[in-house]
Amino acid sequence: MTTRIDARFAQLAKEGRSAFVTFLMAGDPDPLTSLEIIKAMPKAGADIIEIGMPFTDPMADGPSIQAAGLRALKGGMTLKKTLEMVRAFRKDDNATPLVLMGYYNPIYIYGVDKFLADAKTTGVDGLIIVDLPPEEDTELCLPALKAGLNFIRLATPTTDDKRLPAVLANTSGFVYYVSITGITGAAAADSKAVGEAVARIKRHTDLPVCVGFGIRTPDAARAIAERANGAVVGTALVDAVRGSLDPEGRATAKTVNAVAELAASLAKGVRAARKQAAE
Repeated sequence: MTTRIDARFAQLAKEGRSAFVTFLMAGDPDPLTSLEIIKAMPKAGADIIEIGMPFTDPMADGPSIQAAGLRALKGGMTLKKTLEMVRAFRKDDNATPLVLMGYYNPIYIYGVDKFLADAKTTGVDGLIIVDLPPEEDTELCLPALKAGLNFIRLATPTTDDKRLPAVLANTSGFVYYVSITGITGAAAADSKAVGEAVARIKRHTDLPVCVGFGIRTPDAARAIAERANGAVVGTALVDAVRGSLDPEGRATAKTVNAVAELAASLAKGVRAARKQAAE
């Protein structure tokens, strides 16, 4: 079965370029504005969109994304509303891959079978669940694959060659390489070290490798895109949302455009990349 993610990477391979992957928190700063921001991403150049599922204890996220999740939760965002946001997006866009990223607890509470059925029906293409290791694949990973969703696994600088086979065993869609040790937004990615890590991962898998954490500028996105199949930007976009809000934390007339303009500049950086031999 070919998913939208598989189709998108096949298309990008023909075009000889890397993917620009955006991350935004569902419901930030409010459900309506959040949907408009996400709808604006493909026109701004996003090839794949990751949508954060708000959670009260986001242990892998830095202050910016934690704050975005809290804004969303304060505004009444739920996992059910996140899925409905995906459904609303799909009314106008049936091509752009959408990946839900977050933690297992909200899915467990929702009910795994119901969640997977609803995710598939609304138009979700893949999942990134940061707190489920390979040893817990029977909880969600294997059922998700059976339901026709890609299950995207994280690899980190501490994932050695002994651990990689377990990490990659049931991974599909792409591998998400975390370029730094620590939380999101904590440091800048080192493109040389990333290139070496991507080459090492590719010795174990034919899947595309996308790199996230520590990418904030068009130049940084270009440098990473030269060494990987995709560059993922989240914190910088979430910060653009926050920076556009009024003193009470509400969306303004500038909010959607502020995020879209930053996304467009980052997309240009990715498209300016020249592919390296490691690719």
